[in-house]
Amino acid sequence: MVFAHDTNASLAAAVALVNSAEAPDTLTTLTELEDFFAEHKYSGRPPRDEADLAAVRALRAPMRRLLTSDRDTAAALVNAMLAEHRAVPRLVRHDGWDYHVHASDDDAPFADRVAVESAMAMVDVVRADEMGRLSICADDTCDGVVLDLSRNRSRRFCSVACGNRVAVAAYRARRS
Repeated sequence: MVFAHDTNASLAAAVALVNSAEAPDTLTTLTELEDFFAEHKYSGRPPRDEADLAAVRALRAPMRRLLTSDRDTAAALVNAMLAEHRAVPRLVRHDGWDYHVHASDDDAPFADRVAVESAMAMVDVVRADEMGRLSICADDTCDGVVLDLSRNRSRRFCSVACGNRVAVAAYRARRS
């Protein structure tokens, strides 16, 4: 494991959030946002209304910029996000996880918590000089973000579907 469990979880959630904007958009209803909250095991107050949905949807473009930027730009973006949300790191235990860092209140708006947790995860990525763990999908028809936490850094596609699509196209090209 390259990073601590909370960093891995926050990075995976940030990538999922960014990739939810890819066609078809998979974050259009409050129910889908509630499912996102549950799937990525966020703590604190769950999203409640359409305002929460709109705020989280609005995070997708800035989060894409953060996840696909170079190291120096990522550091500046992280600093700006943490300052904007007045992040105050603290150690917490919950849901069977040992101590890890949270930097926003559990009752803060969900979008604020997503932004802060993602920024805190990117702190580890920048400090470890591991920006190469984040890339754009190798499928030319996809702009999804790829999080590669594999030991040998071999992940190239944002989803199995993209990998399969490229493999089928390569197979068909070889056959003809």
